[in-house]
Amino acid sequence: MTSADNDTVKRKEIYKYEAPLALFSMNWSNRPDKKFRLALGSFIEEYANKVYIVQLDEATSEFKTLVTFDHPYPTTKIMWIPDEGSAHPDILATSGDYLRIWKCSERDDATSVKSECLLNNNKNSDFCAPLTSFDWNETDPNLIGTSSIDTTCTIWNLETKQVIGKHSAALTGHVRTQLIAHDKEVYDIAFSKIGSGRDIFASVGADGSVRLFDLRHLEHSTIIYEDSAHNPLLRLAFNKMDHNYIGTMTMDSSDLIILDIRVPGTPVATLKNHRACINGLAWAPHSSIHICTAADDHQALIWDVGQMPRNIEDPILAYTADGEVNQVQWASSQPDWIAICYNNCLEILRV
Repeated sequence: MTSADNDTVKRKEIYKYEAPLALFSMNWSNRPDKKFRLALGSFIEEYANKVYIVQLDEATSEFKTLVTFDHPYPTTKIMWIPDEGSAHPDILATSGDYLRIWKCSERDDATSVKSECLLNNNKNSDFCAPLTSFDWNETDPNLIGTSSIDTTCTIWNLETKQVIGKHSAALTGHVRTQLIAHDKEVYDIAFSKIGSGRDIFASVGADGSVRLFDLRHLEHSTIIYEDSAHNPLLRLAFNKMDHNYIGTMTMDSSDLIILDIRVPGTPVATLKNHRACINGLAWAPHSSIHICTAADDHQALIWDVGQMPRNIEDPILAYTADGEVNQVQWASSQPDWIAICYNNCLEILRV
């Protein structure tokens, strides 16, 4: 990335991977022994999509594809298990028509992936309501929450069942709770680390609201923010270091809204420098005052929001890609690296 005000132009490291298909979903591996490993999901408007697991070879400065596997429909989100201590199996989750759990294995320097379980909360029908997103609880990796176009959020309990006489463990899951979260489609869900770190989550949806839930008291929810024109809210993310703050964005808007859940109703800041609609946001994993946004204007911008609620005029770093940036992820185990996706390209950027 380059200094946004061009006072100094500093060469930063950039590595690029070109996939055979257009890319949408993407996530960094959290494992310390899997540096520069990412999972990528294709986006083509048909059934036969792909997931690529790629890793940067630091010796050659080139990405290599470790494994490719088929995925029905595009992945609306993809996540590695948030397990920096490698205490759990090396598993990956994807959302689309269902929530799918995949297990990644290595043998003789070859990587393989197999489906562990398919989680469907509608047992009474052959039809499913597509999942728009999901989030994996960082405090308790046995919890995954999904959001759906059918107005619901579902919290799943993952379970590992040890198979007697075998070293491998079988993964299964059951619905812990399902609730009608919004009046219209739910577009995103995110767990918070407030309190115990496992009970609080928020969601956004087509009704234009941000709602906060507590797994211990699901009969109540708190509306943190409502768009004045009831425009849909597409994404949300909690500040990684200060979970009082949430970033969210309105459909077809170039602004990012930052909310303080202690002061519901009014944004504490609005970031306005993009020149086309924002597609993604990522809070820094190591700093409470930095956030990255990505948009159709080909730009990824890093902001210092430490002066909130004072107005934030300009980003501190900017990067211009060769296409509309539809995804941005900040590596939790390598906080000096950000990944972006545009067209069929992944780029990782040292910041």
